[in-house]
Amino acid sequence: MQVGKENRVLILILLCLAVALPGACTYKGGSGRVSEMQEFDSFFSTHSDSVVMAPRWMKAQALQRMERTKDSMVRYNYLAVALKTCLATSDFDSAQLLLRQVEAFAGRQPFSHRLADLQSECFNIKGNVYSRKGYIDSAAVCFKEAYEARLKGTKFEVIPDILINLADATNHLGRPDMGAFWYRKALLMCDSLKMPYRKKISIYYGLSQGYLALRDYEQCDYYSELAGKNYADMFPDEKHFYLNNRGNSYYYRGDYSTAIGYFRKVVELVKDYPDMSWALNLSYLNLSDCFLQLNKTDSVVKYLELCQPFFEELGSTTALYYIDTQKIELALQCKDFAEARRLLAMSKASPEIDADMIHIRNKYLQQFYEETGNYRQAYDYLKENKRLDDSIRNERIRMRTADLTLRYQQDSTLMAHKVLFQKQENEMLILRQTRLVTLAVAVIALLIAAFLFLYNRKKRDLLLAQNRRTVSTLRLENIRNRLSPHFIFNVLNQEVVNRKEEEKQELVSLVKLMRRNLELAEQLCVTLAEELDFVKTYIDLERRSLGATFHPVIEIAGDVLPEQVWLPSMMIQIPVENSVKHALRGKEGERNLWIAADRREGGVCIRITDNGGGYHPESRNRGTGTGMKVIMQTIQILNMKNQAAIDISVHNVTLPSGETGCEVTFLLPDKYDYRI
Repeated sequence: MQVGKENRVLILILLCLAVALPGACTYKGGSGRVSEMQEFDSFFSTHSDSVVMAPRWMKAQALQRMERTKDSMVRYNYLAVALKTCLATSDFDSAQLLLRQVEAFAGRQPFSHRLADLQSECFNIKGNVYSRKGYIDSAAVCFKEAYEARLKGTKFEVIPDILINLADATNHLGRPDMGAFWYRKALLMCDSLKMPYRKKISIYYGLSQGYLALRDYEQCDYYSELAGKNYADMFPDEKHFYLNNRGNSYYYRGDYSTAIGYFRKVVELVKDYPDMSWALNLSYLNLSDCFLQLNKTDSVVKYLELCQPFFEELGSTTALYYIDTQKIELALQCKDFAEARRLLAMSKASPEIDADMIHIRNKYLQQFYEETGNYRQAYDYLKENKRLDDSIRNERIRMRTADLTLRYQQDSTLMAHKVLFQKQENEMLILRQTRLVTLAVAVIALLIAAFLFLYNRKKRDLLLAQNRRTVSTLRLENIRNRLSPHFIFNVLNQEVVNRKEEEKQELVSLVKLMRRNLELAEQLCVTLAEELDFVKTYIDLERRSLGATFHPVIEIAGDVLPEQVWLPSMMIQIPVENSVKHALRGKEGERNLWIAADRREGGVCIRITDNGGGYHPESRNRGTGTGMKVIMQTIQILNMKNQAAIDISVHNVTLPSGETGCEVTFLLPDKYDYRI
């Protein structure tokens, strides 16, 4: 038995060694890989500014370290750094060559988080190359793939930069609302990752550029000022984008002198950075257009000759289209219509051209056709520009809406959760330690809830008693105010004077009306049939005083059963009496009164309409409003204890005859509780 135990211990030790030895080898190799990757991360974080500030030195350093590195993943990360420097020097041929090498390597590797980071870097650089060449559709696709790949990687801190590129491309595609969406997502990422303020600078001037596209200069200036607070801390390329955007904003406002000042600042800036040739030539192109607007043709020719060779070599469709547009306007200013026609025949717009460029070209074409007498074509371009302006206004509305509704999205929240994932274990420990405190808080909360329940029940009982007193007061006030003294005395005087046997029916109706009024005043609710019977008695009494021109109509829809529909008493009679007293009695011509009941979704709708000229609160004949006040207060009390409320509306309507009338509408919900 003792030997068996020793054998089991020996076997256990051997198994542990068998597992540990391969693990130790893997760890050794793994340690080497981690060490080289850590060395790369340290190198890049230390010298990342040099990608823009000293791109040629950075490229040489990356390639030298690449040759000394054994880990293939790290080697191609160094190659990706060299690839980034090609963008800074506008060496797009070399960039495309290196891109193919990195993409070929990535396509052969199994998935890993580090590989996702490398693929994201490639897609982002590829998108920048497409963007610089004017292929914005392809650039947007690459930036989107870069973002999705980075979500699977480890370096989340670069996601805002990718989102900024995607937002900028989306803006150039004429979707400023989605551009704002991506900028807002980048801003939220910065907040979630607790990045410094300077990281948000690109987002602010990106949002400024989006609002510039919509000609919302107030918002454009707001975000530009936010970005400009840290101008001194910006990288050269960031300063270029900021100054260029400010210049463009003043160009579109027509303040060409101020715009020229900003574009010249860009020229001064890039003098110290000879690799920023793209920024320099873009500024030349913008300067030529500003001088074109000021009719300084010599300066226009000068700057176009400086920048055209660069963009022709680059093959930028947007820039070349812009150059041709300026040359067309230059020919128009010189009255050289033959040259303008030649340029128009040679220059064609491609789908990648910005809407702003098309807008400028259309303005010059309108001028060309006006001066050559082709007013039909000039009018067509005028209409097209108006359509573009309307589209910009519509996009402005959509962007403002998106600005409020697209601030916080699920992807950003998920990313913040990933960053904070390591803190969750500590939070769980804190939760266990505070369980006792939570239990104590729960007991206290239970006691407070019990106290609030008892307090609310007592308060509800007091409110119920108050409601009962209020209803009683309202009913007594209703008794005092329901019948018009003027009406009663008129009828009685007529009976005293005439005293004809055949007319005694009116006196009988009056007595019935008074008795029924008192009965209804004692009831909180009645059926629709009872209310309509009372209203018909009242109308019959009023017919004589109103004459043959008075036409009351009562229409009850077939799906409404008056004996089964309940409503507050006097709810129809009071608006009817108001219509007769204040609208129809003094009206000349036909006097119409309609009472209609039909079923709507969820209840019954009752409408009382007259053609008495409408409701005028300032009128001397509008009455005291006591009757309607009684009804409104009664319904308000009933609504307090019902989930679905009785809805009331009083408004003027235009009748089919062209007359103006007043309409009182009540919507009675089904299963309404009239008990207090």
